Amino acid sequence: QVQLVESGGGLVQVGGSLRLSCAASGDTICISHMGWYRQAPGKKRELVAVITSGGSTNYADSVKGRFTISRDNAKNTAYLQMNSLKPEDTAVYYCNAFCPGRASDYWGQGTQVTVSS
Repeated sequence: QVQLVESGGGLVQVGGSLRLSCAASGDTICISHMGWYRQAPGKKRELVAVITSGGSTNYADSVKGRFTISRDNAKNTAYLQMNSLKPEDTAVYYCNAFCPGRASDYWGQGTQVTVSS
């Protein structure tokens, strides 16, 4: 099993920045991809960014150029640096870890990000 704990959410004004962290524990050796998803009220959960164990990244078009995902494999921690935040970025942000050997996804409890205009 893998446990994920997010931190770093909060309230920020338009144009501001936040940095989210996701600390993984447990059987972390199985993890390949780590990612961030978000879910706004009344909307489906959507992918924000993903990073492989080798450092390759992919982003949703809506956050390209503003958000940066990174990963410290030694600390089993993923980060999401969010700059130039917009009201439409308001959502609960969830960390995800994928273990291909088990075909299993693991999720954190979520952290609220609110961007006020």
